[in-house]
Amino acid sequence: MFAPVKRWLEGLPVDHLRIAQGAARVAFFLLMGKAVGAVKEMAVAYRYGVSDVVDAYQFTLTLANWLPVTLVGACSVVLIPALVRSRHGDAQLHGRFLGELQGWAWLLGAVIAVSLAASWPWVLDVAGGGLTPTVHGMSLLLILGFAPAALFTIWTGLSSARLRAHERHINTLLDSVPALMIMVWVLLAPVGAGVLPLLWGTLLGYALQSVLVEWLARRADHVPVQPHLYRVAPQWSTLAAAAGIMLVGQLAMSFVGPIDQYTAAQLGQNANATLGYAARLLSLLIGLGAASVGRAALPVLSDVQARGDAAHARRMALKWSLAMLIIGAAVVAVGWWLAPWGVALLFERGAFTAQDTVLVAQVLRWGLLQIPFYFGVLILVQLLASQNRYGWMATIAVVNFLIKAWMNTILAPRMGVAGIMLATSIMYAMSYVCYLGLSVRQRPATGKHRE
Repeated sequence: MFAPVKRWLEGLPVDHLRIAQGAARVAFFLLMGKAVGAVKEMAVAYRYGVSDVVDAYQFTLTLANWLPVTLVGACSVVLIPALVRSRHGDAQLHGRFLGELQGWAWLLGAVIAVSLAASWPWVLDVAGGGLTPTVHGMSLLLILGFAPAALFTIWTGLSSARLRAHERHINTLLDSVPALMIMVWVLLAPVGAGVLPLLWGTLLGYALQSVLVEWLARRADHVPVQPHLYRVAPQWSTLAAAAGIMLVGQLAMSFVGPIDQYTAAQLGQNANATLGYAARLLSLLIGLGAASVGRAALPVLSDVQARGDAAHARRMALKWSLAMLIIGAAVVAVGWWLAPWGVALLFERGAFTAQDTVLVAQVLRWGLLQIPFYFGVLILVQLLASQNRYGWMATIAVVNFLIKAWMNTILAPRMGVAGIMLATSIMYAMSYVCYLGLSVRQRPATGKHRE
């Protein structure tokens, strides 16, 4: 049954094969991890349904995660190409660089954790005006676990970048550790435990994940790493400026999640919970497709760029982007038809009713429209990152956020939660057009690598 696939893989040029093999590994790990995530969502839906507890959990998780996840996303894009170059150089300098990165990551994570805990009452007053007093109280309790999780998110992000620079993707499987811990706590907790199972599951899951990924990264690097709060390694000279530029764009895009939560909070009637269920189901589809190729492509494209074959890297990225766009369109066609069945299969039990299935499926369908553009753009993002074109990437990100914020104000009052999802789809469509235009107009040096 797998013979045609094997022959197709064997016929690919070596660099395309590296991406395909890496994507296959990532997809396998993602499938296993997303299966755990799906079971966790089923457990949460069974225990809590569409309720105040899920409103509080979704609101707190999104807003508490946005800054650490933003920093990890911005730094990973510039850090992986830097680590690819660094590991081919002097081993002692590479170890020094890793130690300095580790020290600053821990300090940054600790500062963010303390800031979150101290500022959360203010965050609730500003962004949670549409939430009930009960949800406010639950969120104040949840932040006690979610604030320390910010430190572990930063720590895990650095270790994951180290692994991906070696084209190792086991960290993708370990992304499911927090979901596994949440599932266990939710299922084992007694009835009436409220938000405590979600709090402890999240905190312990992120902590365990960070320790495991760090251990694997140390094994992959094969150099001693001692954390330091210095910046004397020569790799910082180019990394810091690039990270700053990327952070501007990533910060703009990072506001998409909070602005969606804010918009949903203004809609009331458990809109946050409805949006959360649809978004998590959508993330299962997005993760298995775009994330697998995107995560596999960046270290390969960075290596091809380091060899001086920019034309080959560009052709590779455009071919993969077109293929992913077509695959994404097929996913939309099938997903639109199967949306009610998928929501019912995963969630419709216990406190999650058939009426909830109808609401979530409607929102999910509008969210599916973003998939072709998300699939297609992610590989182009890796291309521009491998070319160090961070200024353009930051500019596109800012424009994307402005489009998203504008569309939310137009569509959400008319369509409800579905309008929030449609606004995201429009944002990714515009993003794809921008990235494709930049990639097509690029005039790299001619490469001799066989296509």
